[in-house]
Amino acid sequence: MSTPALTRLRRTPFWVQIVAGLVLGVLLGLIARQYDVSWLTTTLDTIGKTFVQLLKLAVPPLVFSAIVVSIANLRNVTNAARLAVRTLLWFLATGLISVTIGLTIGLLTNPGRGSHLSTSGLKAPADSGSWVDFLTGIVPTNIADAFLKVNVLQIVFLAVVAGAALLKVGERAAPVLKLNEALLELVQTALWWVIRLAPLGTLGLIGKSVAKYGWDLLRPMATFTADVYVGCALVLFVVYSLLLRLAGGLNPVRFFQGAWPAIQLAFVSRSSVGTLPVTRRVTERLGVPSEYASFAVPFGATTKMDGCAAIYPSIAAIFVAQVYGIHLGIGDYLLIAFVSVIGSAATAGLTGAIVMLTLTLSTLGLPLEGVGLLLAIDPILDMMRTATNVAGQVVVPLLVSAREKTLDRTKYDNPTGELYETVA
Repeated sequence: MSTPALTRLRRTPFWVQIVAGLVLGVLLGLIARQYDVSWLTTTLDTIGKTFVQLLKLAVPPLVFSAIVVSIANLRNVTNAARLAVRTLLWFLATGLISVTIGLTIGLLTNPGRGSHLSTSGLKAPADSGSWVDFLTGIVPTNIADAFLKVNVLQIVFLAVVAGAALLKVGERAAPVLKLNEALLELVQTALWWVIRLAPLGTLGLIGKSVAKYGWDLLRPMATFTADVYVGCALVLFVVYSLLLRLAGGLNPVRFFQGAWPAIQLAFVSRSSVGTLPVTRRVTERLGVPSEYASFAVPFGATTKMDGCAAIYPSIAAIFVAQVYGIHLGIGDYLLIAFVSVIGSAATAGLTGAIVMLTLTLSTLGLPLEGVGLLLAIDPILDMMRTATNVAGQVVVPLLVSAREKTLDRTKYDNPTGELYETVA
């Protein structure tokens, strides 16, 4: 029997719970830092890490089963090939717009000049990204390793192959498809339980960052940090709004009303894949047909990264080049745009964008040691980057559905109902 306090908590809107966790986390973090309360810092760190670990635990089975089922179910989608091509083209187009904004902001603000950061003693990452590593790393040498080491790119490859094989085999593979559908439902149900803990996870993650770093770490990188947040905000609130209005004929306000739970959870969890069940739910709630959403959203969660793969690496490359005093020419900026648009799958929906950054730096011939300058503030940047990623993963299916005349406008214009009560 529920207590009155628990009943009131369940009736509290989820976004209010998240904001409460955020505010309380900041307060506890400030107390831990100001009065050097080590046990409180450790407790906040443990809470935040446990929440992220629970999200990551679901990543391999969630990604594999979601993509297998989405590809296999394309047989039920009218004009599936055309929808898939248009989805990929919108992914590329919005990625190109995002990287252009990132480069423009970086060139206007010069984030690395005057930062006075010491680069002595910095080491390059043990696993640096390169095009050879990226291309050869897509195909796993061992299927078990792909899942045990949570190599999302390899899991995506295996899922695409398995889904295509299911399509080819047809009815004889129906038991395998039913098994994957059952696995997907099981994992998503368990993940919803984890998502319910997001307010507590928010408290721990934000509190630990404040307790450990405070504002001291941001001072020498204030321009760079502001650039990333401003760039992501421009894409999230301006570019997506204009695309929805001009290309889809949709009211952007309704989009943010409907998609906000997913954007909010992405900001907290810093994981596009971990947010996948919520992203898919809000996409369908905004009127995208479930058959198409089941294909577009999982692929978006692993390849559509406007924040991590476009805004961030473009500004970061300029920052690293300026810190090391290396001049970048027009050809280098074009190369950054190419890497960002084509290589976005390298981020693969996990927290952080270090792989994408090392891929960009190595392609440009910039010192990989520069990654070390940015690692400490990466969690702070990753919140905004991931929120931008997830918003884009909802926008593209909306645009495609609107232009294909399959979007339910009534649902889009009335994105009502408590999202989380439907999955209690």
